[in-house]
Amino acid sequence: MPHRTIRARRLALAPAGVLSLALVATACGGSGGGTSAAPKDFTYLSVTENTTTRTALTTLSKSACKTENATLPLKVETIPQAQLDQKLQLLAGQDALPSMFAAGNAPALTKQLAKGNKVADIEMELERLGVLDQLEPAAVSTIKALYGGKLMALPYEYNIEGIFYNKKLFQENGITVPGTWDELLAAAEKLNAQGIQPFSASGAQGWPLTRLISGYLYRSLGPDALDKVDAGTARLTDPEYVKAAEEVAALGKKGYFGKGVGSIDYDTAMNQFLTGKSGMFYMGSWALANIADPKQNKIGAENVGFMPFPAVKGGKGSIDQYPSNIGLAVTLGSKTFDDKTGAWVGCIAENFGSTALKDHGTITGFKVNTPVKDSSEVAGTVRKTISGSKQNVLWFEALFSTKATTLSNTSAPGLVNGSISPQKFMETVQAALGSQ
Repeated sequence: MPHRTIRARRLALAPAGVLSLALVATACGGSGGGTSAAPKDFTYLSVTENTTTRTALTTLSKSACKTENATLPLKVETIPQAQLDQKLQLLAGQDALPSMFAAGNAPALTKQLAKGNKVADIEMELERLGVLDQLEPAAVSTIKALYGGKLMALPYEYNIEGIFYNKKLFQENGITVPGTWDELLAAAEKLNAQGIQPFSASGAQGWPLTRLISGYLYRSLGPDALDKVDAGTARLTDPEYVKAAEEVAALGKKGYFGKGVGSIDYDTAMNQFLTGKSGMFYMGSWALANIADPKQNKIGAENVGFMPFPAVKGGKGSIDQYPSNIGLAVTLGSKTFDDKTGAWVGCIAENFGSTALKDHGTITGFKVNTPVKDSSEVAGTVRKTISGSKQNVLWFEALFSTKATTLSNTSAPGLVNGSISPQKFMETVQAALGSQ
């Protein structure tokens, strides 16, 4: 749909120019100061690995945002994700960040750029454009949780996490959708007793296992459980935190992940679930693409259900608080944000959600304003869940250092195969956090 008339305009910030001018200024010891021309194009610096966002933007440039593109042509540049942080730091130093760019690989870099006034005040700009309401509240909540309470990115990707389950196996074994942790354990035991592996998980990646730890923590201790660890007011070695690791370790001890989970990679775990070899699969909504692919999904999309991580008896959390992420974040440069850029952003806010869902089956954090038929019932369930969610939480390693994240992921297989005790696992990760 064509985007609405912009309710308010803003004067263009004086952009700090093209790369050559910035280089001259830098060479002369300046900071890119002085007046330069408004941007000649709407440049988007994307990582090479992400094709969906730039393809959808290109589609918009030829359709819903054709007028905006005629005034300020879309120009897409790419760089390998491994080189992104270095590139952004270089461009920031030259005061030459583009109109829109893939944010750093961790929130810290974007926060640093924002402190230097290199990133646009996105919430203010969207409010002025009259399109802030085009972002799903759950997506806004997730972005602010990552960026210290500020809306520093646009939700071109948006994923929630939960447990996908095999409806047919549940029905055949008299299992109702578990609402509590105890009911989940009972369901797992029923499947196991029938020779069906209860859970698929990738121990080789590690994070599919640690996501279960954070899931238990959020349900037992509340949505601020890991914020407290980050703030230093709680430690992973506190008894109530170790309890979560103990519960996940117990799943492994009972054989609920099957044999050799430590060597199972992501694709194999996905295949186990989609070929009916396991009853449940904790994963993010990005798995909908696999579920919609009949070449991969042998049980049929109609036999896949989605449920939240269950409640813990007496816990402070709620089952409608879903772990979520926005993929690799995309943000906006402050120096190039003028009326023409604003027109592009307004059009994106109102049309990207529909285009991404229609053309790619991708759920974003933008509202879907043009009716699009969901690829399956489970896809519709996930989309409705996102639209109805008001408060979301992060994942286990979201606020960890790189070192702590690596140790968490590499130690997770040992936790479920019994070679590392729950206490030792939490001690190892906490020690890495303490060395930040």
